Amino acid sequence: MSFANFWHAHGAEILQLSWQHLELVAVSVAIAVAIGLPVGILLTRYPRLAKPVLAVANIAQTIPSLALFGFLIPLSVSVFGMRLLGGIGPQTAIAALVLYALLPIIRNTWTGIEGVDPAVREAGRAMGMTPMQLLFQVELPLAAGVILAGIRVATVITVGTATIAAAIDAGGLGVFIFRGLRMNDNGLLLAGALPAALIAIAADALLGAIERALKPGGRRIGRFAMATAAAGMVAIAATSWHAPVGDRVVVGCKDFTEQLILGELIAQTIEDKTHLPVVRRFDLAGTLAHQALLAGEIDLYPEYTGTALMAILHHAPMSDPKAVYTEVAQDYQPLGLTWLPPLGFDDTFAILVRGGEASQYHLKTISQLAAVAPRLRAGFGQDFMSRPDGYAGFTKAYGLRFRGRPREMDLALTYQALQDHQVDLIAGNATDGLIARDHLVQLADDRHFFPPYDAAAVARTKFLKTHPDVRAAVEWLSGKLTVDAMRRMNDAVDRDHRDAHAVAAEFLKGLGLKR
Repeated sequence: MSFANFWHAHGAEILQLSWQHLELVAVSVAIAVAIGLPVGILLTRYPRLAKPVLAVANIAQTIPSLALFGFLIPLSVSVFGMRLLGGIGPQTAIAALVLYALLPIIRNTWTGIEGVDPAVREAGRAMGMTPMQLLFQVELPLAAGVILAGIRVATVITVGTATIAAAIDAGGLGVFIFRGLRMNDNGLLLAGALPAALIAIAADALLGAIERALKPGGRRIGRFAMATAAAGMVAIAATSWHAPVGDRVVVGCKDFTEQLILGELIAQTIEDKTHLPVVRRFDLAGTLAHQALLAGEIDLYPEYTGTALMAILHHAPMSDPKAVYTEVAQDYQPLGLTWLPPLGFDDTFAILVRGGEASQYHLKTISQLAAVAPRLRAGFGQDFMSRPDGYAGFTKAYGLRFRGRPREMDLALTYQALQDHQVDLIAGNATDGLIARDHLVQLADDRHFFPPYDAAAVARTKFLKTHPDVRAAVEWLSGKLTVDAMRRMNDAVDRDHRDAHAVAAEFLKGLGLKR
């Protein structure tokens, strides 16, 4: 696709997501400065606090972003009905970004003020200056360059880190990066990475100009530049606030292709049959969709029975699909959640090898892998590596030992790694369209280790009681999705790079849904 065609297709969205990215960065850095500057000043007055405070700020920077999101989402802090912390969306992303930005601001504020010549302080005291006058008229002006250098570092870090905000539906340029990874599309990756890089360069240049202007002879320009930057931050913060909306349905989904399609199928069906506005909170990584449902941030999302059984409820594996559905439905009730009828397909794990290796080693079942596993390099997605029904249980059940430690990567990249002969075996999903296109062989789970993964919508029970029309709309979809249908739709998005919204709309039109 040429640049002109790409811009025609995605230009408006690139501008929108770039603005969202600026909002996240500006608000986060402004809050970090408002917190970090006073804390840094405080440390100069109470030096014993410096080491423990800086240690805590340093530790905050080391917490993985997805783990931090997991801690923050269940929280609920509201002021005048406006949620300031917790749940999915910008408020949680901003809280995480603030924590990551604090260390350079606190450290440079403390270092800058501590670096002021003691003789200058003594001269100020000799002139009768109070501690506050000494701080604002002597110490802060002399430390301004060092402090601003800390803010400059924090800003550039925040621009890069803010891309992860897309994992909790906080928007920003990370949306394109996640899409590009999922679809193996370099154009989408660049659409997210290049604007983010330009924002970082522009921010660094602006703050660098202010830093230079603060030197003797450039103070007026510095004040003008700082006023301009502050006004820009205020404007961005003001436009980032959105008033509460009326009755609507919030549909969520996880962060891979099939979930995006299922989310669109559910959302479009609700829009058509109830005429209620639907808010899409997509691309929620890991178990964030489940946590968002519990927190009331979303009303429903598509889930899989096997995932609920083992990854969420931590139950022992079961092989009977009806028994699994019954058990998860019952155990979700105390959580205030309801499982709606299955959508019609089982998306179990698929252990895949290239056709050449399948023929060479006469592989048809997973049990037959045991003899040749030491010759094969395995590669798995992070989700498969961390789940009880994933790598650990799988290798134990079949007695497998692969050549070296398995390579761990994003699920979308495992297929590319297999095609490029970087790995010899991967764990995909039974409905992945790439299985047929790449001529891969799925090995039979002859010991029935993997539980069934029947797809179904999970919703908040209270929401369904007040919205019976939504329940009826989603139940209309039950039983209408097959493995072949999902493979075709997944393939249309992954290989043909079609939009998930359009693919879902086309399928629903074939079912007679009017849109």
